[in-house]
Amino acid sequence: MTKKEQELTEVPFWFDPLCPWAWVTSRWLLEVETVRPVRADWRIMSLAYLNLEQREGKGLSDDYRALMEKAWGSVRVCAAAAEHAGKDVLGPLYTAIGTRLHNQRRREDPTVIPETLAETRLPASLASAATSTEFDRLIKDSHNEAFDEVGLDVGTPVLRIAGTALFGPVLRQAPRGEAAGQLWDGLLHVAATDGFYEIKRSRDSKPSFE
Repeated sequence: MTKKEQELTEVPFWFDPLCPWAWVTSRWLLEVETVRPVRADWRIMSLAYLNLEQREGKGLSDDYRALMEKAWGSVRVCAAAAEHAGKDVLGPLYTAIGTRLHNQRRREDPTVIPETLAETRLPASLASAATSTEFDRLIKDSHNEAFDEVGLDVGTPVLRIAGTALFGPVLRQAPRGEAAGQLWDGLLHVAATDGFYEIKRSRDSKPSFE
């Protein structure tokens, strides 16, 4: 039986576009799609909601608090886009935003959102959602679907495999080819035992977007 002939496993994956670790893991999951019968189901969560509201801003430095205030913008645009065009738009929109924020390191560039909307053929007017609370309920509902299960002491990425929500894998660099598939196989085993999964990173390590 070929990969195409097998039934695809849908993998819910919760992301905040701002998180570099989620970005690396998301690129790994796309690689898994090429070697295993898997399809990513992109869903939104919010680091701003998690840190500023659910954790009540406890322990945040002034700089990180300011970053979290800004973090609302891109995820609100994602929520508005999904409401406008359906959730299937989240995959290409996330790729468009993440490529600019992380690979191109344009995190302070105000043209990122207008560019991504144009690239994904979405109305330019959706950019206004970045500063609106109109879609915050949608964001929180999606976010809570994952974090009600995994708890508030983790962040993103969160994915669900075989009915079990897991934090991670937290990767410095996305494995390619069969190595990506083997990591997926390991996660299936963890999910089967209802485990907690995280690939540890050193305190000073940084994600690689190559």
